[in-house]
Amino acid sequence: MPTTKSGTAISPKFYRSDNKMVHWIMLIFAGMMEVGFTFCLGKTKSAPAGEQLWWWGGFLAALTLSMLLMAKAAERLPIGTVYPVWTGIGAVGAVVVGIFFFHEPASFWRLFFLTTLILSIVGLKAVG
Repeated sequence: MPTTKSGTAISPKFYRSDNKMVHWIMLIFAGMMEVGFTFCLGKTKSAPAGEQLWWWGGFLAALTLSMLLMAKAAERLPIGTVYPVWTGIGAVGAVVVGIFFFHEPASFWRLFFLTTLILSIVGLKAVG
């Protein structure tokens, strides 16, 4: 890796901590981890006693990773954008997981409001 005159390493632009794109990627992954922990939580309801410990472990791991990544993203991105995007990804993902894995209803109004939520998340990204 190339170095500066003082001997410090020069990192590629993508990996620099001041690069907003890296923080957006962390935020998106944090939102996906929120979906992961809601999925694990849902699975604990129907899992046999021997499997519940694994689902609770997945829940705690995904929850911890989600919080850490969200906090890291908030170091560079505005918290007024980070939190709504994080919760929005989690909410959309939880509804989709509920529909596909837990056989929850997919009514017109539920999908309509899910679409408006997605558009709001995209709008926050566009202006943030």
